[in-house]
Amino acid sequence: MKFLLLLIGFSATALAQSPSAVRPNFVLIVGDDHDRSAVGCYGSQARTPHLDYLAKEGVRFTRAYATTASCSPSRSTLLGGRHSHNTGQYGLAHATHHFRSHEELKTLPALLRDVGYATARIGKYHVAPASAYAFDQALGEDGSNPVRMAEKCAGFLETNRTKPFFLYFCPTDPHRTGSQPGLPYDANPHGNRSGGHEGVRETVYGMDSLRVPYFLPDAPETKAELAQYYQSVSRLDQGVGRLLDLLKENGLWENTIIIYLSDNGMPVPGAKTTHYEPGVCLPLIVRNPFSRQKNQICDELVSWVDVAPTLLDFAGTNPVVIGNAARPKGGGEYGERGPTDYFHGKSWRPYFDNPTTFRADTVFLSHTFHEVTMYYPMRSVVTKQYKLIWNVAHELPFPFAADLWRSATWQSFLKSSKTQYGPRSRQAYVQRPEFELYDLQTDPEERVNLVGNRKYEAVYAKLLASLKNFQEYTNDPWRVKWVHE
Repeated sequence: MKFLLLLIGFSATALAQSPSAVRPNFVLIVGDDHDRSAVGCYGSQARTPHLDYLAKEGVRFTRAYATTASCSPSRSTLLGGRHSHNTGQYGLAHATHHFRSHEELKTLPALLRDVGYATARIGKYHVAPASAYAFDQALGEDGSNPVRMAEKCAGFLETNRTKPFFLYFCPTDPHRTGSQPGLPYDANPHGNRSGGHEGVRETVYGMDSLRVPYFLPDAPETKAELAQYYQSVSRLDQGVGRLLDLLKENGLWENTIIIYLSDNGMPVPGAKTTHYEPGVCLPLIVRNPFSRQKNQICDELVSWVDVAPTLLDFAGTNPVVIGNAARPKGGGEYGERGPTDYFHGKSWRPYFDNPTTFRADTVFLSHTFHEVTMYYPMRSVVTKQYKLIWNVAHELPFPFAADLWRSATWQSFLKSSKTQYGPRSRQAYVQRPEFELYDLQTDPEERVNLVGNRKYEAVYAKLLASLKNFQEYTNDPWRVKWVHE
């Protein structure tokens, strides 16, 4: 009850702080398993002209992190502004996995609605319960055709030309689709169809000309999957382009802040479900029409727990007060600290006012489950130079998501005589040490674990202390491991 009263007080305070001026609209676009190495403006061979255009109109972040490389927990973090170990969304929401956030969680759509925003979602939802992630409208659940999705948003945009709105736009591209039967495990189609998709001009890639990212084996099966993956990415990009056109056609382009990001990295072993860079360091493009920051690159560290406080800051609700107050080291149950420490993230708004004043040098990552059978908690801290990963259940072999295990990329590797899968051996990928420390400046591919190296003992101790403090102020249930084990 105390928690609910605090939230009511927070909503009233936020409303009182809202500016009288016209507030910006928000469009948050979330790609599904869209790796940073598959966006043109990040140097990819994948053709994404509309995302590239968005980057020229705004800011491209180079050190943006999902807090976990798993769909439902990542999306709960986006909308909730809190780490998944705190919201209760420990793993996937659908089917037998059935993970659910705390019912009393107050999320971005509800907080924006409290200050006068119309809210709508379309496409992939994948969080629960609906009461905690409530939108005014659900414009459709099918995210398989991004262009058609954009068309379905036309009525909502027309209706809200004079009222601030929040549109949550979530295609399923470029996620894997279906399942491959037994060997030889043909390339997954990633939603591509032989007859194409209505309204989409399919972009087809020749596998022989593709460069393989460093974290994957250079094999024909890998290239075949990359060709399918990039085709799905280009279809996603066309949907983004159509949505941008609709904003312009409705006179909304100059008062709408647009954010593009992904929930996690590429759906292959070595990326999705891991805390290695390909799994969590993702595309983030922000177009703010009220800022002079155009065609800029930001190298500061940000993460998905920052998204909710950032949008609320732009809406005038002052999340610096409600979300970034002093973070106590004490314990306490979920929600007891109330609005003075409601969010775990920070607002990026200062960057768009004056980039020289915005500094962000640390982010934290938290993963517990993907599928319900995949218990493998990891807690990590990332700084400008280093990353420390704590593999809490390191005695266990690293579990494989079903679709990643069945991928042609992994199965062809298993059938080959190769022992090296990307930056690490098969054995090192499956059986991990308790701690992994990497110097991301000298070793961006995370090949050399520095734990045990006397030269880095002070760095290790400092990062470990920071990680433990993070667990305390976010009420991480797994912090008891330090006491009981």
